[in-house]
Amino acid sequence: MTDTEPVPVFFLSDSTGISAETMGNALLIQFPDVHFERTLIPFIGSVEQAREVVAQLDAAMDGPVTPLVFTTAAVDEVREELLRTKAPIIDFFGIHMARVEEQLGSRGLREARRLHGVGDVRRYNDRMAAIEFAIEHDDGLGSRGLERADVVLLAPSRCGKTPTAMYLALQHGLFVANYPLVDEDLETTDLPRPVEDLAERCFGLTTTVSRLSRVRQERRPDSTYASEEQCRWELRRAVDMYDTHHLPTVDTSAASVEEIAAVVIQTLARQRRRAGTAPRRGRTTSP
Repeated sequence: MTDTEPVPVFFLSDSTGISAETMGNALLIQFPDVHFERTLIPFIGSVEQAREVVAQLDAAMDGPVTPLVFTTAAVDEVREELLRTKAPIIDFFGIHMARVEEQLGSRGLREARRLHGVGDVRRYNDRMAAIEFAIEHDDGLGSRGLERADVVLLAPSRCGKTPTAMYLALQHGLFVANYPLVDEDLETTDLPRPVEDLAERCFGLTTTVSRLSRVRQERRPDSTYASEEQCRWELRRAVDMYDTHHLPTVDTSAASVEEIAAVVIQTLARQRRRAGTAPRRGRTTSP
């Protein structure tokens, strides 16, 4: 492998492929000096489709760099066909399923489309409701029903509130509102009126001045909004507000949305343990 040639990586699944990507990328991220060229092939629903994928993978073997393949195919016939490829393949489902079945003394269903909650109707519906809530309460759009929020994300504009809210809703079924701190809010250290009674659910996001300015420049080039002076003032005032109300915070400047969400989840769990309370509304997911 040369310094200029990327490693082809394929994520295969008979469902959405989200799990294959998540688990595969968890390994690939450990090789920051290697450039990867990623391809997702989801919904491989038949042996015939699996054969077409194998032909694609085998053709990739003729390239300058050997490809790497991750699969979470659950259906036996599809998975067995995929394993016929000449390419190196990491079969997450096959590696672990047999051991889980042995431990439980029961054979799993081995059906596609069960990895992300469709098989658990209540959990799936919880997540869909959480996504609707996040959309309705994005960037302070609505205050109706705000008391139903599990988490309220506070931060100046472009600090990562929206992607974090959507990830928490989609992956964990949490009701998340996000509230943008504007100049008027930052003139004092008081919590903004719509969330002043929800301090125990508020979570502050912050970032670095340089990153915030760079992100804002992409949206409004050469504006006061994007200037480092404005970004520095907003971040300083936001931190003053967080400190005044003892809000948990996370720096989003060098963290992925998954890492940010993990911090939020862990913090919620600690708060619940201290308070001796259960998740709100009997949520089917838990940190």
